Amino acid sequence: MTLNHSDGNTGQRPLRLGFMPLIDCAPLVAAVRLRLDRKHGLHLQLHRQASWAAIRDKLLTGELDAAHALTGLVHGVQSGIGGVQADLSILLTLNRNGQGIVLSHRLAQALDAGRPLVEAFADLQRPPVLAQTFPTGTHAMWLYYWLAAQGVSPLHAIRSVAMPPPQMADALARGELDGYCAGEPWAQQAETLQVGRRVVASGEIWPDHPEKVLACRRDFATQEPETAVALTATLLEACRWLDEPGNRNQAALWLAEPEVIGLPVEQISTCLSADDATGIPRLSFHDGGAVNFPYLSDGLWFLSQFRRWGWLAQDRTESDWARQVAEVHGTARYREAAASVAVQVPAAESRRSVLCDGIVWDGHAAQAYADAFAIRE
Repeated sequence: MTLNHSDGNTGQRPLRLGFMPLIDCAPLVAAVRLRLDRKHGLHLQLHRQASWAAIRDKLLTGELDAAHALTGLVHGVQSGIGGVQADLSILLTLNRNGQGIVLSHRLAQALDAGRPLVEAFADLQRPPVLAQTFPTGTHAMWLYYWLAAQGVSPLHAIRSVAMPPPQMADALARGELDGYCAGEPWAQQAETLQVGRRVVASGEIWPDHPEKVLACRRDFATQEPETAVALTATLLEACRWLDEPGNRNQAALWLAEPEVIGLPVEQISTCLSADDATGIPRLSFHDGGAVNFPYLSDGLWFLSQFRRWGWLAQDRTESDWARQVAEVHGTARYREAAASVAVQVPAAESRRSVLCDGIVWDGHAAQAYADAFAIRE
């Protein structure tokens, strides 16, 4: 399925960008609908994909030039976890927050009654089946981190399955799942269908966490540097537009269309709304540029979790990790693009966060951080 509203009279070959039907594909859709690509001399074609695995495979074969991608997917491929190793680049971060963990009504009610998650799971008298969207992706990492923070081993006490997000609510309704972690609007979809309930937002697990990125193959970024910078600048302008007051109403109309997400606009609008009354960090696309910078500490966090769960070779040194993240994140290229569209960049390339278990992450001593968790492989 292709979305193409540019006239293409730019002198550039069309760039094929993949996306998943999620709220946070909004920057790609806005870039095309607002014709920001033409402003930067580009011609973007958007191609909706059925799964994150399809996005990975088409990036690697060159069928896609770049894609809306899970941060953890990029680092998983770069690390060669569970498949072929390949060199990828992150052009910018597209959004923070905006994901959720859903449980069946039975489990959600047990938590409401004050019962620990371990006990609620034990009542099932079998391992709970919980879905995420890609083995090394953000949803798997949020789900595993949250479970472990409550004393549940995600590798031993549950059965984890990977599933495209549009299929999850229906699988929960059929009793095939006990819960899942997904991006909006698919967490909310369980509540719309009354088959389960969102019990925690991802911003409660890691406030202002990195989520989706615009990813490409490393050879694309190095062999076509001017195009890579122009593409980054185009998406930066789209992210800035999405955070300006009133523009999300228009974005909701675009996202609701069948070729993008294909759900009622009211449901899309709810997921895009800027409701700060809950105190939960909201979905953000720009925040003056703070969202979009590809912080090195964000990449190191994903490597720390890969080590925590036994997926990274123990002989890799801290300097190996730092070198990999620096190569993937390409901060110099991002700075060039940001300067071209007057987007401020942070003074430091790492940031400090406090996650739901009270543990501080600041990008330092990543291996010691990984090895200090009580629940790990």
